[in-house]
Amino acid sequence: MNWIELHNNASAPLHDIPVLSYEKFCAYVAEFLNQNDSCHCVSYYAFPYNNGLKFIACIADDSDGIIYILSHEQPKSVTKLASLSKDIFELHIFEREIHENFGIDFIGHPWLKPVRYAHNRANLENEIKNYPFFKITGEALHQVGVGPIHAGVIEPGHFRFICNGENVLHLEIQLGYQHKGIERLFLEKSKLIQRAILAESIAGDTVVGHSLAFAHNMEQLLGLSESKQLAIIRSIALELERIAVHIGDLSAMCLDVAYQLGSSVFGSLRTPVINYFQWWCGNRFARTLIRPGYNPYPLEKELIERLKKMLDEFEIKFDEISKKTFTLPSVLSRFEKTGQVTAQQMKLIGAVGIPARITGIRRDIRTSHPSMYYTELKYQPVIMDSGDVYAHGRLKSHEISRSISYIRRLLGKLEELGKQQEPDRPNYPQLKLKKNYFSIDLVEGWRGEICHTAITDQDGNLMHYKVKDPSMHNWLGLALAVRNNEISDFPICNKSFDLSYCGHDL
Repeated sequence: MNWIELHNNASAPLHDIPVLSYEKFCAYVAEFLNQNDSCHCVSYYAFPYNNGLKFIACIADDSDGIIYILSHEQPKSVTKLASLSKDIFELHIFEREIHENFGIDFIGHPWLKPVRYAHNRANLENEIKNYPFFKITGEALHQVGVGPIHAGVIEPGHFRFICNGENVLHLEIQLGYQHKGIERLFLEKSKLIQRAILAESIAGDTVVGHSLAFAHNMEQLLGLSESKQLAIIRSIALELERIAVHIGDLSAMCLDVAYQLGSSVFGSLRTPVINYFQWWCGNRFARTLIRPGYNPYPLEKELIERLKKMLDEFEIKFDEISKKTFTLPSVLSRFEKTGQVTAQQMKLIGAVGIPARITGIRRDIRTSHPSMYYTELKYQPVIMDSGDVYAHGRLKSHEISRSISYIRRLLGKLEELGKQQEPDRPNYPQLKLKKNYFSIDLVEGWRGEICHTAITDQDGNLMHYKVKDPSMHNWLGLALAVRNNEISDFPICNKSFDLSYCGHDL
């Protein structure tokens, strides 16, 4: 076989992954992605290996829960390769990243340029001030630049609009102003606790999602198991984070269409959810809650009862304001048919999470590649098909209700298990990662599919750690959403997608 097959949250010896010629590597990747609508690329990257580069492609088949892992190696002397993106557009951002990091010229790429501008990028002549923005000329056209410094509390990012009057013809989004080098830091920090803190710092609004992907990879490589009780507690934390951020998004969306009541009530409902994390682990964004191999903060009976009470009170207020918001003509007039994208567009760019599900694409890791307690919950994703701002908001509203229901079920399962002896905190300094191993984990964060992969060397040290935030796929979706809309619709489209600047700028 020319690839290996893994399920989610799994690992394998690195030498088990066959090394293909570049021609065969491309042929099999193209076969998976062009001939099977259920397949999409969850990660594709290169890293230094044996005085050259090793390429790893991870293709998920959502129909059977399999992840295909393929590899290719090449010497440093090879700097030009045929682009896969010209035929499989969803790979464009991955090839751009490999180009940024290692200077590989992908011949035939639609528009090859760096994703970010880290200090250790391959070509130091590529500077953010010289970014090659797309241009359209014409007497009736004008350009509008927004950022990188914004009026609100937001990270740096530049948006370049080409407009005909108020109508947006094209939007290009350029990020990469504050590259953190977090993947490199995973290698530089040798202690497991340091790496766990790094994982929860990838994106401050997705602490649980990224921490879980990291913890699962480390548990795979350390030979640590996840008990049923731990799986339930982690699933509860992930759904609570989803509720907290979705409710904040609904508040921001209402604010952008001048519905002050909705903004105020949705915004106030976020507080009890994040305050619950404060009661649980001492931090409102769930920092320190997820650690490899054990649960630092058990859900004791008092915490369970407090969570039930909070959800009961939350749900009454949420249902009332949600019903009012999504039936109010003044809100619907701004939400419906604004920022519309199609299933064809989202498949083309490899969209994940809500931007995929608002167009009818059933792409949800909790269903297609379940781990933790989702394997027993049999989660059914919420799907919309209108692809507009209304679909974003309504889907988030439905997901909040679904998350509340699933948390109640999870709490019931936890109570059925009763008080069980959980493993103590592992002695991290004495643990050693498996040697020459590859591991992968997918988590359906509130934005969508998070993918972490880890690779160790012959001494059991981390040789490479790769993070893929769902924003990597979805920023182009926002650019497509604003086409043929008035530029004044950009804020509500942007809030609907609510993508991560820092999660993209790794």
